[in-house]
Amino acid sequence: MDVKELRAELGLTQSELAYKCGVTIRTVQNWESGGVIPQATLKFLDILKNNREKDSRTRPSAREEGVPYYDVDFIGGFNQVYNDQTMTPSYMINFPPYNRATCWCNITGHSMEPEISSGDIIALRQIPDWRFLVYGEIYAIVTRNDLRTVKRLGPGSTPDTFTLIPTNKSPEYVAQEIEKADILHVYQVIGCMKKF
Repeated sequence: MDVKELRAELGLTQSELAYKCGVTIRTVQNWESGGVIPQATLKFLDILKNNREKDSRTRPSAREEGVPYYDVDFIGGFNQVYNDQTMTPSYMINFPPYNRATCWCNITGHSMEPEISSGDIIALRQIPDWRFLVYGEIYAIVTRNDLRTVKRLGPGSTPDTFTLIPTNKSPEYVAQEIEKADILHVYQVIGCMKKF
């Protein structure tokens, strides 16, 4: 995929594409110079291209307005992910208080209860610049090996780590440290819809 050509088609600057992909401008420049692009990013860029082509053919209906919902689980814990992980949104959620979100996803597991329960749908806003993460806030983290978890963020024991802290105080849920280098994407959890 020619990233520079795609970026021009989308009418984006390098900075804007970096923001959408959750990477630095330097990373986009590397891709445009022939650097290796992660598989998940290639899928995301393909979605951007397809959405652009679709937008140029038709005006979005009311059903297509809002923020995309992906049938993807973030884990309130560190166990396995069970559902089909897809890069294509199932539908759009148009809920004005959270329309500044990047996407909606599922949460599975109990480590963030009672704040966020297993089965809730969470609104996520991608954070491209990690220098501005706030300790004590809840974030969804995607690691380089494709694990996804939701935890409260705390400082690590070294400048190269974060501590991921569960809300649930049950002994089976403990804080865990993660290397910053192992993190691919960070999303702020800006809200959730409770299951019935």
